[in-house]
Amino acid sequence: MRTTLDEITIRGFKTFQGLEKFRPGRLAVLIGPNGSGKSNFASFFTMMSRALAAEDGFRIFVAQQGGASKLLHDGPSKTPEAEAVLNLSTPLGKSQYSFRLLYAAGDTLIFPHEHHSNKGSNSEQTVRWQAKDSAASNTEQRESGYSFPTLLIHAADGLPTGATKDFLKGVSVYHFNNTSAVARIQTKWKVSDNRALKEDGGNIAPVLLRLKQEDGGYYYRRIVETIRLILPTFSDFDLQPEYGHVLLQWRERNSDLLFDVSQASDGMLRAICLITLLLQPEERLPDLLILDEPELGLHPYAIEVIGGLIHAASVNTQVIAATQSTTLVDCFAPEDIVVVDRNERASTFRRLDPESLDEWFEDYSLSELWQKNVIEGNP
Repeated sequence: MRTTLDEITIRGFKTFQGLEKFRPGRLAVLIGPNGSGKSNFASFFTMMSRALAAEDGFRIFVAQQGGASKLLHDGPSKTPEAEAVLNLSTPLGKSQYSFRLLYAAGDTLIFPHEHHSNKGSNSEQTVRWQAKDSAASNTEQRESGYSFPTLLIHAADGLPTGATKDFLKGVSVYHFNNTSAVARIQTKWKVSDNRALKEDGGNIAPVLLRLKQEDGGYYYRRIVETIRLILPTFSDFDLQPEYGHVLLQWRERNSDLLFDVSQASDGMLRAICLITLLLQPEERLPDLLILDEPELGLHPYAIEVIGGLIHAASVNTQVIAATQSTTLVDCFAPEDIVVVDRNERASTFRRLDPESLDEWFEDYSLSELWQKNVIEGNP
């Protein structure tokens, strides 16, 4: 049984002044204008994943974002703290994890409070930092270990808190936007780093090589056949390890030339990464898979193929995808669509109600209604 996110509340984080009890379901496709908050939602999970990866992961994330003032809704003078509540279904029962983030000296954030409860085992844990006196400094607070989510980062395997930790730590936000000459996907990669596809696709070559060698190449062949649907000249990958590293290379039909990653178009690389991600064995997918604008640089037919793969992946794992593509939107049912908008500077989420749009669907497609601003969130 996979852990799933049943419901989430986010207050005070970036554009989320108060996102209350959003239920993503098995599949949520976020649409809305630029700046509405789609990427900020993904950023929340990136923050939690980094915070749980290492004790300094949260501090580094905050610094990379430009400081705590960039993470708090309209800055610390208006929003001095943020908070979140996550309700999960885990193999150990229904869990709830909540925490607060407090603005501190040096444009940083600290965790003054965490709480975790589990209905399946009736367990409940709380971590709360309290100053011994009013003169206690922020330096003392950070040194006490609360500059990271203490409750989860020290959670033991096999316990409800451990299941929650594994879920949040394993959430991956995939955005294959960087395919430039200095991108990691352009380099040779260690053959042994092949367990899971990196969020930027950097280790695509060793992942493909492992899939080719496992399960009789079943998943590898599915990937190659799907790539051929959108890249008619593509024949097969040519993955030859050298000194423990491998570079993404391939051959084309009716040619004896060998091509490498430096000769690929941006769209080709993104398509290869997306197809590999979505067609790998289901046990390698994270419990929550987040895709940020997967349509970038893709031909409309390729977008349709990717849309079908996203829908199929949602049968095995929970998927949230943010998009600006009308072509991709038409790959899904109205009830899969969540309209993201800004109301008085605060992001709002609203899942479409198919029944309220029945009359419109007699004459228009979902994307046409989006373009006409009937469902709001017009790109």
